[in-house]
Amino acid sequence: MSRLSWLALAAAPVALLAVPSMAKVIGQNTPAQSLTADRIAALPKAQQAAWADYLRRSQRQRAADRASLAAELKPGEAAPPPPKAVGGGQYNMPLDRDAAWYASAAARSVADTIVSFQTPAGGWSKNQNRAGPPRLPGQRYANDAETMDPDRSNFDAPEDRYWTFVGTLDNDATWMEMRFLAKVAATLPGRDGDRYRASFVKGVRYLLAAQYPNGGWPQIWPLEGGFHDGITFNDNAMAEAAMLLQAVATEPLYRFVPADLRSRSAAAVKRGVDLILRAQVRVDGRLAGWPQQVDPLTLAPISARNYEPRSIASGETTDVLMFLMQQPAPSPAIKAAVTGGIAWLKARAVYDHAWERVGDEGRKFFPRKGGGALWSRNYDIATQRPIFGDKDKSIHDDVNFISVGRRNGYNWWVTVPQRAIAAYGPWASRNGVAG
Repeated sequence: MSRLSWLALAAAPVALLAVPSMAKVIGQNTPAQSLTADRIAALPKAQQAAWADYLRRSQRQRAADRASLAAELKPGEAAPPPPKAVGGGQYNMPLDRDAAWYASAAARSVADTIVSFQTPAGGWSKNQNRAGPPRLPGQRYANDAETMDPDRSNFDAPEDRYWTFVGTLDNDATWMEMRFLAKVAATLPGRDGDRYRASFVKGVRYLLAAQYPNGGWPQIWPLEGGFHDGITFNDNAMAEAAMLLQAVATEPLYRFVPADLRSRSAAAVKRGVDLILRAQVRVDGRLAGWPQQVDPLTLAPISARNYEPRSIASGETTDVLMFLMQQPAPSPAIKAAVTGGIAWLKARAVYDHAWERVGDEGRKFFPRKGGGALWSRNYDIATQRPIFGDKDKSIHDDVNFISVGRRNGYNWWVTVPQRAIAAYGPWASRNGVAG
């Protein structure tokens, strides 16, 4: 293709580029790096001490967590079966009920189970039925790991499948347990609520301990390695951690938290916001969107699972923008970040297409008059074009040509960015930003 032809194609409207004329594999996904002592030793001298201390604390805490669980069993005693996993989001921890419900026996039963599954570090695992029975002595904190694929060629294969996600922000874990506990504790101002308040405070300490020196949060803490060590925007992990600590620092509901922890929470939020602004991708000098995850040391976008390549992610960008637009008295840097992110989303919108099931072929992306707006889940950082990963780590430019299982098992085209675009107009008006 000539340079003139390439330039003409690059300048074409996004909607015309939605379906390439000849679909092809355009790359191979590569794994993210863990946070290691060797990588920390390569940092500038002034930065090494804080990161080395963080890594040591993580390693000590992981060892302490495991030792604590082992100590719950008598010598030779078999551990109870691990808790069964439930589907994503089925936490049985509603946060939208009235105060009377949180004072009920049903709510306290859920709170008791939540407290029982809190790890020694202070976090929680994910995908568990909190309306189920409390954890038994010696029972693992995380779900039945025997079903996990141990193949180490998979980016998400844990080092130890019997000890994984023991403390995580993935799938809304930890922050949701904490918010539920606070609601129940609010109905029990006396001694009956003390155990729920103590568990919440332990959770605050967990979030503060898990925060990286630069203000980011990993997906799992204590650290497990691989992409789990990445600063995580997926599942709104960064924003949810920061929003909860912001509430701890400012809202009357959380005044039971010791003053020093409330002060530290406020400082943690500031560091988190600063990190979010630093992690925003720039394309040709212009502020764009955010990745799914970034490297904790370099803040470069990283991959996650085999089919999740490094990219700018429309869903994560939406979540970050919604968080930034909730910040009181936004700084010029926040205003610039939001304006740049919204402009990036608007430029990526695709119209007159649909993403739906087509007979026995599963979900397909195809032209439909009046369809949209739609956004690709992932965009190549260099070209800004939609990209799609497959379970064999191949990266494609057309979702219709990845494997059927992976095409149906992931939401490759989304509508959620419309939420941020709709919120931007009123936000810009309130804050004197030219819309």
